[in-house]
Amino acid sequence: MKILLVGAGLSGAVIGRQLAQAGHDCRIIDGRPHIGGNCHTERDPDTGVLLHCYGPHIFHTDDAEVWDYVNRFAAFRPFQNRVKTTAQGRVYSLPINLLTINQFFGTTLRPDEARAFIESKADTSIADPQTFEEQALRFVGPELYEAFFKGYTEKQWGCSPSELPASILKRLPVRFNYDDNYFAHRFQGMPAEGYTAMIGAILDHPRITVDLSTPYAPAMAETVDHVFWSGPLDGFFDYRLGRLGYRTLDFERFTVAGDYQGCAVMNYGDSDVPYTRITEHKHFSPWERHEGSVCYREYSRAAEPGDIPYYPIRLVNEKALLADYVALAEATPRVTFVGRLGTYRYLDMDVTVREALDTAAAFLDGVQGGTAVPAFVQNPL
Repeated sequence: MKILLVGAGLSGAVIGRQLAQAGHDCRIIDGRPHIGGNCHTERDPDTGVLLHCYGPHIFHTDDAEVWDYVNRFAAFRPFQNRVKTTAQGRVYSLPINLLTINQFFGTTLRPDEARAFIESKADTSIADPQTFEEQALRFVGPELYEAFFKGYTEKQWGCSPSELPASILKRLPVRFNYDDNYFAHRFQGMPAEGYTAMIGAILDHPRITVDLSTPYAPAMAETVDHVFWSGPLDGFFDYRLGRLGYRTLDFERFTVAGDYQGCAVMNYGDSDVPYTRITEHKHFSPWERHEGSVCYREYSRAAEPGDIPYYPIRLVNEKALLADYVALAEATPRVTFVGRLGTYRYLDMDVTVREALDTAAAFLDGVQGGTAVPAFVQNPL
């Protein structure tokens, strides 16, 4: 069969590789001049630093099959994300842990003491938190909420935390020990030569062709047996029902000699600081040594036409519009919508790989059984 995959990021690459290995001819196109999607990495020509061009990506998972899969195509080095935050004139450890609590309150509490202390700060009158703000107040109280959540969230989402659902803060990251590893997954690391090299290795198959700087045209679908779409869900339908809401990021790049902040990620929780964080990219490859350093300040804002969409908003209005687009997609034959944009969900990289593997398996099962693959292997509603 002839397959067209729109988007040369993780979804398109993994699905394409699986189908190519099963004997199908796969053409992958991307409107950008590089593979890798938002995971794209490249070397800075002046400093040699490996840059995460669309913001940092750290691979972390509990899925052993996914971890084994990506390690087939890249040599991964151990990496643990240890985030810091500047708030109210001081630097603290994130996620909130025993060191953060003792730093912030000037205490020397032990784990059980800290647990009881934070519970005494919590607003226990909130029995069933409905908003982000209520969730934070219920579990950490007003002081930690104001310092670490309120301002950062207002900048990241462009609205008050009282307008956001509690689900955004699903599991409040508070630890009553000194563990400052941002993620709790078994497997964590970085591909030593970057994600673009890894995705290039995934795409290296004789039945895969890749055409970059090639936007999708509807007539292309008539020349193939099936399309896998990893672009924006509403974009496939030319935004005929309206645009789904996204937040986008603006990056302010600057270079320094030596070491700028001593860590990969420094958040800024205060609302009067316009950016959400500064990332220093040589610290994402701590096994390398570079004299110079490349940093980015990140600013979040509402995405406009032509912007790169990063975070789906998924509030009430967006969910209603999403349901209408899902109905359109399910009525569209021979197209499967995949990935972060195609399913209008925020997905970590490991989940993206898992769903791509599952999507390819569902397609191959359908071909063998003579049934059509559904529009969504993972329904976004």
